[in-house]
Amino acid sequence: MSTTFQLNGETCRFDGDPMTPLIDLLRCQRFMTGTKAVCREGFCGACTVNVEGEPVLACLRPVGLLEGLSVMTIEGASRYDAEAQLLQAAFERVDAVQCGMCFPGMVMSLSKFLRETPRADRNAVKHAMVGNICRCTGYERIVDAVMECLAEAHSAGGADV
Repeated sequence: MSTTFQLNGETCRFDGDPMTPLIDLLRCQRFMTGTKAVCREGFCGACTVNVEGEPVLACLRPVGLLEGLSVMTIEGASRYDAEAQLLQAAFERVDAVQCGMCFPGMVMSLSKFLRETPRADRNAVKHAMVGNICRCTGYERIVDAVMECLAEAHSAGGADV
């Protein structure tokens, strides 16, 4: 069976088992290793990608369900998503990343939050991170990075990030 969808703005055609998890297509066939395969059970959030702009766990999403849809990975977001770029820079500035396994999933989940919530407090940021697990830094530095992005957007006078 063939499935065709947009992957980071380019047409992707997959000929194979429609139940193949998206994470396997990305990492094993497309060699896009930014999206992490950690728990493969939908628990950790490290494999988060955006499908039609919504965060989706690539370990649980069969490729066959992507027909005609648009998928953005961390590789694409690093090039095309302004919020993801802001987050990546802020994570670096506040030293929010240690091992890096949670980083792509956090960015993919939180970039949508930044787009939709230009003004938020720390509790709202923590709520937005539910489903993404970090075992190294804890979460305070990650929250600091998001708050920095929100403050930057506010000081720039923009209603949106």
